[in-house]
Amino acid sequence: MYISTASHYIPVTTVFNEYYTRLVGLSDEWIFKRSGIRSRAKANTDENTNTMAIEAVQAAIDRLSYPITDVDLIVGATYTPYDTVGTLAHAVQRFFDIAKARVISISSACSSFLNAVEIVEGYFATNKSKRALVVSSEHNTAYSDDMDAQSGHLWGDGAGAIFISKEKTSDDDIKILDLNTTGLGHIGKGTEGVCLRPNEGGLKMPFGKDVFVNASKYMISEVKNILKKNHLTLDKINHLIPHQANSRIIAQVAEGLELRNGELIMNIEDTGNTGCASTMIGLSQNWERFKKDELIVITVFGGGYSSGAMLLRK
Repeated sequence: MYISTASHYIPVTTVFNEYYTRLVGLSDEWIFKRSGIRSRAKANTDENTNTMAIEAVQAAIDRLSYPITDVDLIVGATYTPYDTVGTLAHAVQRFFDIAKARVISISSACSSFLNAVEIVEGYFATNKSKRALVVSSEHNTAYSDDMDAQSGHLWGDGAGAIFISKEKTSDDDIKILDLNTTGLGHIGKGTEGVCLRPNEGGLKMPFGKDVFVNASKYMISEVKNILKKNHLTLDKINHLIPHQANSRIIAQVAEGLELRNGELIMNIEDTGNTGCASTMIGLSQNWERFKKDELIVITVFGGGYSSGAMLLRK
């Protein structure tokens, strides 16, 4: 499988840490030290999960080497839907008039992006698809509570998209070497670590320490396992894009993988935690930075729990 191009959308409205100082007394220094966040993107009142998904896809059109109507599979990924029936994937299909595509949307919290790619892998393997679009969008601020001093300041909004083809379409394609995802609902606090339940106060992270410990552990192990499977060593990593949940988690992952300077890609300082869109945004933001033959590794952890890793070669 090959990624033809990647794109993203970040809302223009920015909420700085000082907002939470005025609201709940959390200082800029306190928030930054514990999360690595200085500001986060927030969708405007006329934006939602579906509109941001469309904007992310629109940003890729000029770079796509084939008509978007050639796409025969659209997989949407989000845990913050605007509509649980007319999903972000269906909204993209309608807006771009992609008439012949299979369309589905999935959620495994912040690891949804890699699960979506794994679904594409299955459709390609059964010859039911040749060109796919994976789009992720998170409208966290529609569900989070700014007055929640525990986690209300963590969340940001944004969307990302990648176009995947079964065969190579251009010299700029990035090859997907391997991909793995793992369900972890049985470990730690599992389904209680992060939650978003109707009528129960919105997006919450009541067991942040448990999330921290397990995210650090499994984001590291996913990378080590997939590298070992492909007979690669840690020193072969040119770029690592971890889920942008927390800078301290990312630091633990970087230390566990013995990363050198320049290998780690981060955007959390300016965007906040953008959920399963975070690694897609990071991939898109750095697309031009990647050089021929470089190894790019994505590693994720989602509430619920779940984890995964993907190996890419430019």
